[in-house]
This record gives sequence, structure tokens and C-alpha cells, in this order.
Amino acid sequence: MTDRTSAAPIVLIADDHPLFRVALRLAVKAVAPDATIVETDSFESLTTAAAATPPADLVLLDLLMPGAEGLSSLQYLSSQHPALRVAVVSSLSEQVWVRLAQTLGAVAFIHKSIGPDEMQTIIRRLLDGESSWVMPAAMDDRAKPRDAAEVRLGRLSPQELRIMLHLRDGRLNKQIASDLGISESTVKTHISTLLRKLDLQTRTQAAVLAQRLMANPERG
Repeated sequence: MTDRTSAAPIVLIADDHPLFRVALRLAVKAVAPDATIVETDSFESLTTAAAATPPADLVLLDLLMPGAEGLSSLQYLSSQHPALRVAVVSSLSEQVWVRLAQTLGAVAFIHKSIGPDEMQTIIRRLLDGESSWVMPAAMDDRAKPRDAAEVRLGRLSPQELRIMLHLRDGRLNKQIASDLGISESTVKTHISTLLRKLDLQTRTQAAVLAQRLMANPERG
């Protein structure tokens, strides 16, 4: 939680499915009856709520909302509101999504298939300041990499993954260095290393691969 230890927690629920927002609201209230809950159903409303004062203690974020593409909503929160604790709650289960969410600073990745009791336990832990990287056993097969490219992606370090996301967005080395607080020469070294690990020749190929792997495969 934030340093507002004496105050009731504020939880921001961002999901475009009304019934699932109800389920999350009930789970939060079960473990924190005095919690203030703010609900949003689109990227636009999320940006407004995320900027509110006082800030939320926890954000329960569905990645695939209107106005968001791939990890754009998590990228936004990570860059514009880095102090927010964000837990991804999603029906996606590929390893690439889990690893990239963690790289972008999410404190949890929770699959929507878990039961209400487990959801309450996780939310309680998150409000206590813990992290919770949960992938139910039933999802193990679906969590396997989709293809050889995703297997190679698993070789990248967190910093290399961050740089690959910047390449996807068309950022120049100078911009990447400024965003990540590293030198341009370090950026060049990381790019060379990630290209080698991915068996690619150019940064454009890396950007295309990132775009393909992060394309919205489903709604929910």
C-alpha cells in the first residue's frame, strides 16, 4: 500500500466487462470493507482516474479495454504514474504477456479463471504490499510459448525487453537512453544483444516481432 497507512485503501478497477467489475468489487470489499472503489471501463477513463488525488493504493487492470492496444495501458501507467501498484487481471495466458507485464512494473499477473476465494487472498496480499505472480495450474498448457519466436523472446533480460518495447514504438537510441536513464552506447549494446538472442538482423525486425507477439489475440 502507499504511505496512507491510516486511511482506507483506494482501489481502481479498470475493466470493460460490467459483470467482472462486480466480481472484483465484491472481492475487494470482502477483504477491505472500508475500501473506496473507483471503476473505469476504457483507457480514457483510466487515465483520468489514475491522475486523481489521493492516488489509488492498487489498480486492478484488464489489458484489453476500449482505447488500449496490447500493453499500452500498462505502459502508460508505468511511465506517467510509476508509484501506482498495478496488478494485471486478464484472460491472456501466454508467457510473453506475463513477462512483459512484469518488466513494465506490474506487481501481479492474475488470470481471470481463478475462483473468488483465491482472488480475495491475492487482493489481500496486494493491499498488504506484496507481489503475487499467479498462473493457475489449469492454465499451464496454455501458458506455453506459442512458437519459436516467443521461445527466443524468453531469453531476453528485463532491460532488453524494455528496449524491445521502445523499438516497437519507433523510439531512437537517444530517446530510449533518456527514458531508461542509461547511455546511448549501453542502448546500442543491448540492441545488439537482443538481436543476437532473437536471431534477427535489424531493429526493424525486432519491432515487427514485438508488434506481432503483443497484438491483441482475444478480448476479455
